[in-house]
Amino acid sequence: MLVANYFSNKDIRLEEVEIPSINEKEVLVEVIASGICGSDLMQWYKKDNLPKVLGHETSGKIIEVGSKVQDYKIGERVVVSHHVPCMECRFCKKKLETMCETLKSTNYYPGGFSQYLRMPEINTKYGIFKIPDDMSYEEASFAEPLACVLRGQKKIGVSANDSVVVIGAGITGMLHIALAKALNASFIAAVDLKKNRLDLAEDFGADKVSTDVKELKDILVKNTGRKADHIILTTGNTKAVLAALECVEDGGKVLLFAPSEPGDNITLDLTKTFFKHDLTITSTYANSPQDLTDSLDIIGSGKIQVHKMITNRLPLKDIQKGFDLVSSGEDSLKVIIEPHS
Repeated sequence: MLVANYFSNKDIRLEEVEIPSINEKEVLVEVIASGICGSDLMQWYKKDNLPKVLGHETSGKIIEVGSKVQDYKIGERVVVSHHVPCMECRFCKKKLETMCETLKSTNYYPGGFSQYLRMPEINTKYGIFKIPDDMSYEEASFAEPLACVLRGQKKIGVSANDSVVVIGAGITGMLHIALAKALNASFIAAVDLKKNRLDLAEDFGADKVSTDVKELKDILVKNTGRKADHIILTTGNTKAVLAALECVEDGGKVLLFAPSEPGDNITLDLTKTFFKHDLTITSTYANSPQDLTDSLDIIGSGKIQVHKMITNRLPLKDIQKGFDLVSSGEDSLKVIIEPHS
């Protein structure tokens, strides 16, 4: 089978390897659609574990089932999760599944940018989700990124009548905007340096957009009479983080959804920032099996039209072009790799 072996953002090599064999408690999946995530481009995050086959936003079809697997059968259309929790540790019992050490160490083999995947026993147990009959493979591949977005908004409590600001309108920012709209947020503002992204942000639910984070406070006061209940950062830019703290309402929440570069720091006046303001700054990482189930339900409901976010569909042989498109951010929003095209 063909795999895309990642050495760097500019060096992704198509290689031929053996189709994985499975044991009696595993499943083999034919990959149909696999999205390129912004985290796939974070070279610092994986530099000590290269080369490797990336890809974690994956949907496909089961083509082989181990003799002791009871819950799945050949031919079923599924979303597969690369990181799965143990569901037994103290974190999992507290609904903090993404802090589970098992989740941080598990993966399917070799990765979503391949033609076939072996699902290890624990991934087969907790990381396979059946796709509804009326949902396409490429729509289903959004289940993983939307699950991460959903987990973030659950944590900060986005709900009806809240005002929400999303700083960074790439694909995760767009999903945050669309989800806030689906949750009936009363006002949504989006900030991004790229005008083409802001045009799309309005299509997916943003009420006001701007290319300048310095305009944000005035936009909020003019349109809502106050600062924002929730600010979601899908960029790790430190200036954006500081701007967010200037624009969040008392009692509000700031979600650091994207990591900053290692070594990036900010300096805060703790008394000025927090005293008498009851602010919350928090973060989220990854998603849980329940988040994935919920995200598939949201996609299936039609409340978020994820298929409209797809700008490029490429065969595996053109994956380098896909990474170049995502890296530039100029002419793409979501790139889907189709390994069998």
